Amino acid sequence: MKKFNYKIRTKLRLIFSVIMFALFVSVTVFAQEKQNDEDIAKKLANPVASLISAPFQNNMDFGIGEHDGARHTMNVQPVVPIKLSDDINLITRMVLPVVHQDNVTGYGNSESGLGDMVLSGFFSPAKTKNGLIWGIGPAFLVPSATNKMLGTGKFGLGPTFVALKQQNAFTYGFLVNQIWSVAGDVARADVNEFYFQPFATYNWKSGAGASAMMELTQNWMDNSTTIWITPSISGVASLGKQKVQLSAGPRFNVAAPAAQKAKYGFRASITFIFPE
Repeated sequence: MKKFNYKIRTKLRLIFSVIMFALFVSVTVFAQEKQNDEDIAKKLANPVASLISAPFQNNMDFGIGEHDGARHTMNVQPVVPIKLSDDINLITRMVLPVVHQDNVTGYGNSESGLGDMVLSGFFSPAKTKNGLIWGIGPAFLVPSATNKMLGTGKFGLGPTFVALKQQNAFTYGFLVNQIWSVAGDVARADVNEFYFQPFATYNWKSGAGASAMMELTQNWMDNSTTIWITPSISGVASLGKQKVQLSAGPRFNVAAPAAQKAKYGFRASITFIFPE
């Protein structure tokens, strides 16, 4: 019965992926409002842009480990800029995962709940020179996981930095952080992780875009490396009066510990945009 339910859930997630992609295509193709869409898309490609946004990023990964597990992760990622002065902005970013997984920690096992939250604050110059943009600040790991299999049980902190350049229709750069655990459950393993995310985006005047990013996580405690590569297409459109960006693309897990490596994955996201 568990195996049967697992197959049903897997098929439902695949159907959901197709629906999200169809929604993306239909809205992007038929939306006619072009005003400011290019500017909005370029701001969304910038992690420290002065733009309030609320992305909901849905990742579906399959064929994980020896039991062909599946994981569904919805990352809630609001970005809120705060003007500290005429020269400096503070860009706050949160990543809170909502996770459901089957057959990842063992055959027949299923876990659902929140994962650990990462909070970042970037102090960034309000004015740019020659299209070069950067921000630096702290990153905090908050043990918000509701299931011990979905989190570290540790509170952590460390530095984070982002740098990018916007030149004509191109945006390219990288985001990096290093987090060490400083408190938490003494029975759990310490956290010492490095995260590196290079990215590149090309935006058309319509607000449509094509992008690619790599996400590398290096766990220094067990000397393991996880790498995902995600190409995607995106478009800015209107749902009623609400501006949104929709994006979709495959995910390739090119490196990971054997128990966590996925055979294939898919990402679809919707970002609610609140222009100034």
